[in-house]
Parts: sequence; structure tokens; C-alpha cells
Amino acid sequence: MTITTLLVANRGEIACRIFRTCRDLGITAVAVYSDADADALHVREADLAVRLPGSAPADTYLRGDLVVAAALAAGADAVHPGYGFLSENAGFAAAVQDAGLTWVGPPVKAIELMASKTRAKELMAGAGVPLLAPVDPATAGPDDLPLLLKAASGGGGRGMRIVRELDALPGELLAAAAEAASAFGDGEVFAEPYVERGRHVEVQVMTDAYDTVWALGTRDCSLQRRHQKVIEEAPAPGLEDALRTRLHDAAVAAARAVGYRGAGTVEFLVSAEGRPYFLEMNTRLQVEHPVTEAVFGVDLVALQLRVAEGEPLDPAVPSPSGYAVEARLYAEDPARDWQPQTGALLTLEVPDGPGVRLDTGYTGGDTIGVHYDPMLAKVIAHAPTRTEAVRLLAGALERARIHGPVTNRALLVRSLRHPDFVAARLDTGFYDRHLADLTTPGPGNPATAALAAALAEAVRATITPGPAPAPTRFGAWRNVPSQPQVKRYRSEPDGTEHEIAYRTPRTGTPEPYDAPGVRVLTATPDRVTLEVDGVTRHFALRRDRDRLYVDTAGASYTFTALPRFTDPATQTDPGSLLAPMPGTVVRLAEDLAPGAAVEAGQPLIWLEAMKMEHRILAPASGTLTALHAAPGHQVEVGALLAVVQEGPVPGDHPGATAPVPEETA
Repeated sequence: MTITTLLVANRGEIACRIFRTCRDLGITAVAVYSDADADALHVREADLAVRLPGSAPADTYLRGDLVVAAALAAGADAVHPGYGFLSENAGFAAAVQDAGLTWVGPPVKAIELMASKTRAKELMAGAGVPLLAPVDPATAGPDDLPLLLKAASGGGGRGMRIVRELDALPGELLAAAAEAASAFGDGEVFAEPYVERGRHVEVQVMTDAYDTVWALGTRDCSLQRRHQKVIEEAPAPGLEDALRTRLHDAAVAAARAVGYRGAGTVEFLVSAEGRPYFLEMNTRLQVEHPVTEAVFGVDLVALQLRVAEGEPLDPAVPSPSGYAVEARLYAEDPARDWQPQTGALLTLEVPDGPGVRLDTGYTGGDTIGVHYDPMLAKVIAHAPTRTEAVRLLAGALERARIHGPVTNRALLVRSLRHPDFVAARLDTGFYDRHLADLTTPGPGNPATAALAAALAEAVRATITPGPAPAPTRFGAWRNVPSQPQVKRYRSEPDGTEHEIAYRTPRTGTPEPYDAPGVRVLTATPDRVTLEVDGVTRHFALRRDRDRLYVDTAGASYTFTALPRFTDPATQTDPGSLLAPMPGTVVRLAEDLAPGAAVEAGQPLIWLEAMKMEHRILAPASGTLTALHAAPGHQVEVGALLAVVQEGPVPGDHPGATAPVPEETA
């Protein structure tokens, strides 16, 4: 059958990506959207859109019955699940087909066989795919450490824990099971040896109904945070030919073992000694599929549609060319435990050019909410060599203009230029080792950027509002042009304060006061050019209320104008626990109540935001004097959750635990 109208059962970047192929093929694109996504980019780009009432994923994008009804209402003849949400839900795939619609995905049976990682491993063992031996947590001993706990269903790092101490195993099992049940509706957790300094290498497969199986090379996805991928590349560098062949053969065997059809990914852990172990098979399109598309010159979504229509693949596998690297741009703060960020995305501009691709679900002016994953975009670079591709991607990210919530952009640029990454010394512990260095202040001078902001603001103040800018006037400083004026800014998010002195002479162009080596060449409200120690530097500026965004070569800065901005943390009592982000309180420590004794580092409150669970820890040992949080409460950033009064802690008390590290799942 021929697909004419396709509903994408997803949102954001992947929905927009699939719609792009729909336009290329002349297929009518149908979106579904929650109330929180009513004005989202994927809704604006679709030909038709159907509302799913509500905002939470459980009420909208995870309601298979509503999605199927939406497809029928819009006259769709096929459904593409994208990734995440219902993409690997066998029941949803069956419901789509039962409704007479074409399912753009693998057979229901293949999804069922691979849905549970424990069952999948048993099946792969029979197909001769290399595996790690499972470990029974009930009988685990010191020789089994470290262990990796994983959710049997789902992925994305949720329900995953590394256990290095046997005493921590029961608590981590409980936490992993609770998180898995919340994220996937299945609390089953299994354990296997944790491979130190292993690499995450995967093989893209594409199969049809006529026993043609393509192994479209390898991808390295070792750079991860919270067990979620950050930077991916194809082909995986530094693998011996024999290992590549073994990975390809194992991936093909895995696909054939389950009668697979369509696009899928077989994931492996490769030890430091070069031994591969099967992790799982993702029965869907992967987030990182663009690097494979770039290297093999294919459109994987178009191939998915062709296979779903019953067409065969070409017998010959396409030939690869060059290297591709992808970076996931997240609204998050890597220096603060990767906390997701929300709010208005004022600007999102990535320079266009040969070899650079942008996949995004946002544009400037959109709002980043609390309900969904904080990924803003994927930036992909393709070039003849790995060195060129990495350099091209780092440059594109560095020149991007991104204004609004804190992002991981600077981390991505510095990761791509880190000596270990440049030399392809890759493993999943990269950020465990290097995060502190990668999040320290980088090159560039924020004081000079703050000076540019002050000069631009001074020019802005002298311009009379109207249909066209009036000639620059002296404003409030006209009668005393020699007296310096002072502006104060705070760098975000590190909190460093800058005091900038300048004056506006009778020439009308503000100039720095007591700043040797700095000369103002031009100054407008949105662009300042300075000569700093003989080097000309350009600064682009944007203001949004009390925030100023300054972009210059090699660095971007965000400042808050003082004293108008007030930090809620400065207006609370010592020991106050504030919500670090908007979210929902999902649980409290056992028997937590005012008067309870707590220990420093003890997790007291669990907050869920943007598909991640965050623990709020006791800042000191003492007594809980106030508790304002309860399960189910929606809280805003800065909301007071509880107060701990520091002081001596009695002996045994309900809810006390040993200090634990910050949440990493």
C-alpha cells in the first residue's frame, strides 16, 4: 500500500524531522499535541494537527488510544512513532494495526521479544551474540562489584544505577525499581557487571520483508551524562577491522533472530580490551540516526516508509563516505548536576553552511516547559575526515546564538576540543573524569563582555523611542560629561559580579572609565566593537528585561543587571531547601516530618522534572523544622520545600541514612 497521510505519534525535534521527509515525499503530515505544546514548532510545521487534552505525558503522548483515535480523525493511513513515548510499545503497535493503519516500525513480535532486556539477552545468547553474564543481586558478593542495575523495560538512563558497595545495593535496587516503575510502568530491574572504561558502540540495521539486512556501520556514543548520550559519531573511531566485522555480524544475527523489519539499532559495550558485549536492541529510530544518514547518504525515515509500504531494499548496502559527529544541545546546567532549565528561548540560531545540519523542535520565541525532555536541538557535522568533522561541529556550536535558559553549549564545544576526544580516547566515564575541568570558566574575559553590555545600555538610554532612532544625545550626563557612571552586572550562572565604570563625553559615544588598553570603535544598542590591546573584537548584544546576552568570538555571556534582580536564595533562612527547578514532588524520605533528625547529605525530597528525578539533600545535620512539600505538589523554581536547622543529631532516628552522592540517573 502507498502511504499518503502520516501521523507522527510524537513531538518536538523528531516530529519535525519526520515531517521534513514527508514534505520531500509529498506525504500529508499530521501532528498530535498536548495543551503544553499547543504552539510548539512541530504543530506549526504539520499539515494537520489533533489535540490530546492535558499536559503530562501520561495523559497525552503515552495514551495510545487517543493517538489512534487522532489518526483516524485526521484521515491518516499510517503512524510513525518516532522515538521515546510509545515507540517501543508492542501494545500500541498492535492497536495501530488493529485500527487498519500502517505501522511504520518493526513487527509487534520483534518489539515484544526485545522489550525486556532480560528476555532479549536470553534470545541473543541463542543467536550467538556475545553477552555479559547476569548477576543475581540476592547472592552478589564483593567479587561481583561494581554492578550496574538496569530497568528491564525502557531506556534513556532511567532506572539505572552503578553500585560499588554491597551495603548500598538494597537501597539502590529500591530506587532503581521505583524510577523504572514511574518511567515505564514496569519495576523489574536486573544486574550485570559494570565494565569500567567501556565504550558504547552500536550498529544501525535496516531490514525489509525479503530477508535483506543492512548493517549501516558503527556509531560511538560513549560520551554520556546520567547514562544518556551527549555526543555521537560515525563511524566509531579506532576499532580494528576484525572487531567491526564481529559487531556487524552480531547485529545482523540479532535482527534475523527476531524477524526484524525496518530501522533498528543493536547496542554493544566494548571493553578496554576490545571485547564486545550485547546491551540491547532498540526497536525504533535512534536520536543519533543523522550521523549514519550523513555517512551513508541515506534518509532512514524515507527507508522506514518504503519498508512499511512493502517495498524491498536494494540488495547492496550503500557505501560510506567521511565522518559525522552529532552534539545534543540541552537546556541544562552541567555545572549544577545537569539540572534541566526552563523558560523562554529567546534566540536559537546555528550558522548554516556546507556539512552542518540542525535538527530541532524549537525556534526563538518558544518556551521550554517542565513536562518533556530538555533537548533543544541536535547539531550534526559531516566532513571527509574525523578531524574536520569535529572542528566543523565545534565551530558551528561556538558561533551559535542561544539566548534564554542555561544550556550545555559551552560544555559541548570544550568536549569536542578536549585532548582525549580529539585523540578518540573514548569511554563512558569521560564526564566522570573531566566534568569539573570542562565546567570551569573558559577562555575569554567576562569583564570585557560586561563592559560592552554597559556601553550598549548607555547608548540605548540616549536614543529617543520612535519609528526610527534619533541622533544620540547626552541624556542624564550631559552637564557633567567627565563624571563616571557605574553599572553592575552579575554573570549567570556562576554569580560573579562586575562593576563597570564609563562616561559619556560630548561626542555622544560612551567610553570606558579607567580601562587602559581599551578603545571604543563603535557602539549601538545591539552591537559594540572594541579595540582591546590592539585587537578588534565585536560583541553582539540582546536585552530581555534585566538579562543581557553578549556573544563574541569564542564565548557567550549572560548577565543580570543589578540591583533590580533579586535572588530568592538571599531572602530565605539558613538551611532552607529550595526547589532548583519547576517540577512535581514525587516522594519524601520515610517518616519525614517536622522535628525529625536528619544527616548531612541525606535525601529528603524527590522532585521530578523534565523526565528526570532529582533528590533534594539535607544541607547539614540537624533537625527538620518545617516541611512544605508533599507528594503530588507542583512547585516553581525557588519554592521553599523544607527547612533544616543545623545542630547535633540524636542517635538512631527514623529515615536516617548514610550520606549519599548526588543523583546520577
